[in-house]
Amino acid sequence: MKDFLIQRSLQLIRKYNPTIDDTTISEIEYGLLGIYLTITKVIVILLLAWFLNIIFEVIIFMIIFNIIRTCSFGLHATESWICLLTSTVIFILTPLICKYIILPDNVKWIISAITIFFIYKNSPADTYKRPIVNPTRRKVYKLLATTIATIFGILALCVGSSFYSNCFIFAPIVQCFLISPMVYKFFHLPYDNYKTYLASANNT
Repeated sequence: MKDFLIQRSLQLIRKYNPTIDDTTISEIEYGLLGIYLTITKVIVILLLAWFLNIIFEVIIFMIIFNIIRTCSFGLHATESWICLLTSTVIFILTPLICKYIILPDNVKWIISAITIFFIYKNSPADTYKRPIVNPTRRKVYKLLATTIATIFGILALCVGSSFYSNCFIFAPIVQCFLISPMVYKFFHLPYDNYKTYLASANNT
């Protein structure tokens, strides 16, 4: 189904844009694959969340997580089934933890400080398929990610709901793992891909 939909979409794009080059087609194919995987992944996760009666908690956590994910980026699984498995664990297990645990304020302060530091240190974490080469863009993404992590830390201490507070704590924690060089290494994926891209460009 996945290959059929993507290839059919590319055929239609080529039909109505006959002058389009292969590089652009490859970029479009990568984008279409991302859209397909995202939609199917969200459907599976929401169905499981509905079955477990935590669909509201899952949606809230997904929104909060993706706010910081958008500008700090991070690891992408090399296989669709790995992506589905890890996403399901993250978006089902973490909201359950957020729903039932209560953290004291001093623990929240410590965790927030640690996550802000690691978000600043490792953001943005790109992938070998989409290296973030432009230095200005990298600085902007780093600033945005650090600012959002700081705001999350403040909100975690200010909001009255323990669930929302925990979401503002655990979303950056998850993201810290996804942008960690050690996690990239664990999955045998290259880190700081923009450096490799620039090095190869300078050698040509």
